[in-house]
Amino acid sequence: MLALSTSCRYFLYGNPTDMRFGINSLSGLVRNELGSDPMNGDVFIFIGKRSNQIRLLQWDRDGFALYIKKLEQGTFERPRLNGNAISSVQLALLLQGVRLESVRYRKRYDPLKRR
Repeated sequence: MLALSTSCRYFLYGNPTDMRFGINSLSGLVRNELGSDPMNGDVFIFIGKRSNQIRLLQWDRDGFALYIKKLEQGTFERPRLNGNAISSVQLALLLQGVRLESVRYRKRYDPLKRR
């Protein structure tokens, strides 16, 4: 079962991906294109060329887990990001079909920001 947690880091691969790719090909993209180790526990997100399919790849202690969602109708948004990091909240909204550009966050306390 997929559980989105704030303790994980999420990285979106920016280019359209061939959805015939399996675990080995996707982990190769992570190594060669993103310059990251696919076995570090981070979640890597790939969106297909038609934007109607998404794959999430994660190393889960003793093997890879691959989550696939294919839409019967509609498409996934390809968010424009600075870099390739995405939050768990943004990923949940993306999977639910919410436009990330129209989302507005209310002001909250952030201990890392100082006045």
